[in-house]
Amino acid sequence: MRDRLQGMFFILWSILVALLCPLSWCNSALLPPCDSEIFCHGEILRRMQTAKLFDDDKHFVDMKLKSDPDIILSAFNNLTHESSNTTLLPSTLRKFLSMYFEEPGTELEPWSPPDWHDTPQFLARISDTELRSWAKKLHHLWKTLGRKIREDVSVHPERHSLIFTPHPVIVPGGRFRELYYWDSYWVINGLLLSEMTDTARGMINNFLYLVQKYGFIPNGSRVYYERRSQPPFLTLMVESYYQATKDETFLRSALPILEQEYMFWMKNRSVDIEVNGMKHVLNRYNVHVGLPRPESYTDDVELAEGLTEDGAETLWKELNTGAESGWDFSSRWFVDGKSGSNRTLKDIRTSSLLPTDLNALLCRNERTLAQFYRTVGEEVTAARFDKAVSARLEAIEAVLWNEEHGVWLDYSLLTNTSRPDFYPSNLAPLWAACYSQAAMGQRALHYLEASGGVIFPNGVPTSLVDSGEQWDYPNAWPPLQHMLIQGLSSLPSEKAQELGFDLAQNWVRTNWLAYMKYDAMFEKYNVNGDGKPGGGGEYEVQLGFGWTNGVALQLLNQYGERLTSSCSTQAGNHLGVMVAVLGSALSLLL
Repeated sequence: MRDRLQGMFFILWSILVALLCPLSWCNSALLPPCDSEIFCHGEILRRMQTAKLFDDDKHFVDMKLKSDPDIILSAFNNLTHESSNTTLLPSTLRKFLSMYFEEPGTELEPWSPPDWHDTPQFLARISDTELRSWAKKLHHLWKTLGRKIREDVSVHPERHSLIFTPHPVIVPGGRFRELYYWDSYWVINGLLLSEMTDTARGMINNFLYLVQKYGFIPNGSRVYYERRSQPPFLTLMVESYYQATKDETFLRSALPILEQEYMFWMKNRSVDIEVNGMKHVLNRYNVHVGLPRPESYTDDVELAEGLTEDGAETLWKELNTGAESGWDFSSRWFVDGKSGSNRTLKDIRTSSLLPTDLNALLCRNERTLAQFYRTVGEEVTAARFDKAVSARLEAIEAVLWNEEHGVWLDYSLLTNTSRPDFYPSNLAPLWAACYSQAAMGQRALHYLEASGGVIFPNGVPTSLVDSGEQWDYPNAWPPLQHMLIQGLSSLPSEKAQELGFDLAQNWVRTNWLAYMKYDAMFEKYNVNGDGKPGGGGEYEVQLGFGWTNGVALQLLNQYGERLTSSCSTQAGNHLGVMVAVLGSALSLLL
């Protein structure tokens, strides 16, 4: 009953927002991150986080309550009235915490997936003995990242920030001790290569459960993520599972829920835009939360210092929206007119951009949903999604394709112009196969070669802007490498496919070198150092790491006969990439 009421509230609120503010530009509809007066807003959250009792703000909001929220709220109210100081001493707050809270992680227990076995078939496809040995270790990591939610989370959900999900999960790792949305796409693909179909299905069922509960999938399985999502990969998770199992019964049961999530994005994250007299519908990230993110509370509060109340609310809305993108944070989201050293996180305006990768992903979702409905014999619904794909293609080519640069670019709703900066996401329509003319693919290849993004020895950087944010240079992230490599490998061009292999070789060897040095996988890497972890942003680089493992295993499976840990081969790859880049640059000059 509680789940249904939450879902009904969200739907009614979304309808009200749409009626009052169709394009969501108004601030009057802003909400807290969730309803909890402990985990999402209120005096306890403010006092605990601004006291900086922990190195990471996520620590406090992941703690379990020892009593019901009303008891703790009342006790804290008494404490503040008894204190003669306006600011409670850290020692007083720590004493209160020890009395009413438990340390983070107690709501989860280690879990070893029962469908794990020692010798999945993909290992035999890896020729290099060093890389095969490493792949076995990555396969073993699934057991260390397995988690099962304790029954108390289901019995007393009000005492936890963790959202109950019915099946065990593979977590990303490090501070990310719960289920995360878009990370799990690459985790699930890795699990399927490891022949762990039961574990993969359980994770997908958790996401289907969350859609039924909320109408969409939160950023992660914490209540403070309840009003923001992440890039919508659920349909592609089901696609991967169906390709591995051909389980049509599962597909048929999942389809209505996949369409429900799709409709959330179309009703709550879409924009009508007119270009050259033609109207189109495209999507963006846009979160209606006007308070600091609980898990990064002090960062958000300090960033808003000196702003008006409205200015602070707008900033916090955009920070939450940037977090929904998964790119938290990047110069990609900074307001138009700011460049280089002039860009700061205060300039974030994520909701004012139509992202190329989000729209490419939704295009691929629409095509996949059409295929799914056709598979189960629902031709009328399949035809409806065929039309959605056609409309999306027209919109992407009219709004996001940039003829001058020969690639797809993010589009600013503030200036009605393309954003010219390089990001690997500019090539996302290649990965999604969302373009209608073969010439576009070839031009995008030339753009990539001349961009300066593929000259680095250890991956393609997330941008060429060194802003200090983690989704910028010099960091390279696993999902972007994989999407770019898959896009290149799909082109009917030997040149593109060889570049894709070279990038795969660079990335795999970077991951392998880091593992040799640190006995660990990282969430991101530095493009300038062999095996050097990434940095920047709001927290230290994290170990684990779910999607890094999944991407590495997929590349080892795809290119296993050719990939090598040899330094000489790596040098040859770098030379080949450099020659291709110089050739493209010369052709542009001529």
